Amino acid sequence: MTDQQSSSSKTIENKEQEEQKNQKNENIKMPEIKPGMTVKVYQRIKETDAKGNPKERVQVFEGIVIACKHGHQAGATFTVRKIAVGNVGVEKIFPIDCPTIKKVEIVKEYKVKKAKLYFLRNYKKKLKEKKRQEK
Repeated sequence: MTDQQSSSSKTIENKEQEEQKNQKNENIKMPEIKPGMTVKVYQRIKETDAKGNPKERVQVFEGIVIACKHGHQAGATFTVRKIAVGNVGVEKIFPIDCPTIKKVEIVKEYKVKKAKLYFLRNYKKKLKEKKRQEK
């Protein structure tokens, strides 16, 4: 009987851990992200300092969304591109269900006619800003 009790206590602990993870993910409400939006992605980064102590900080990545793939499935992603120092383009692919993403903030929205804005990699095209309604 002790084996059954120990196995049942392990499954209860596993269920509690899963519930805590789900609660953390439910607290983060992802806005509707579409190509042509300028977004700020706040991502938690874990680092260690010189002494080996773990440290956590929030890094902000601001850029234009050039692609959204797989809708709202488990493996859905969105690609954000920004122009860094020295006119170097930097792209990051973020999974939508990533636990390290703290929040996503929409800054601007542009009118676009394509679902994938890969043409922005080759040249800078002027995009017209869409007027957003404040909620």
